Amino acid sequence: RVVIEEFLDGQEVSVLAFADGEHIVPMVSAQDHKRIFDNDKGLNTGGMGAVSPVAFADEKFMEKVEHRIIKPTIEGLRKRSIDYKGFIFLGLINVGGEPMVIEYNVRMGDPETEAVMLRVASDLVPLLAAAAKGDLGDLPLDHDPRAAATVMIVSGGYPGSYPKGKVMSGLDAADGNPDTILFHAGTAIDPQSGETVTSGGRVIAVSSYGKDLREALSRSYTIVDKVDFDGKTFRRDIGNEFI
Repeated sequence: RVVIEEFLDGQEVSVLAFADGEHIVPMVSAQDHKRIFDNDKGLNTGGMGAVSPVAFADEKFMEKVEHRIIKPTIEGLRKRSIDYKGFIFLGLINVGGEPMVIEYNVRMGDPETEAVMLRVASDLVPLLAAAAKGDLGDLPLDHDPRAAATVMIVSGGYPGSYPKGKVMSGLDAADGNPDTILFHAGTAIDPQSGETVTSGGRVIAVSSYGKDLREALSRSYTIVDKVDFDGKTFRRDIGNEFI
């Protein structure tokens, strides 16, 4: 058998959304950077960084997402009698200004989540409760107008084999800074020394606000340069195409 599929050429965009069985409420757009090296070279990873918003995902584009993808998704779930409540991750691609689906996930996506959640201005708990109760309805979902940028620091060798237990320093670099948050992904506390050490491939997601992406990325990279451990690896070009 030969399967012939349309080749989709364009930039990817992720849209994370709440679902309550009747409604799907999207959050802001984000774009992940998958390859391990700058200029999208090297092996695919779980994600080396993300930015939000995505320049081409403007109001017109998101209206197409709403009518062509989100509403048909709701109808498709209903027809299959699937009462899904939780997060839906829409992996999309912009093909000549038209959104097309690459994948669905029934979870939030990493590292887009770190950028997107910074921009959720509404209280998260009522949204989660409403989704669980099937009552999202007209519940407002407000977003912070600032941009957000996440840069992932990973272990040397990732996404292949990599060592663990490397002592980390500089984790207090963002203390007292309201514009930057460090999300721990692959860290642990050494039981003997009490020091923070690496324990995974993707180690720390440094996420920052900014009035625009340039400022958000600058703030994240300032902290990335201060966090250190043996084998520390990261990309220097996250979000460059939107600056």
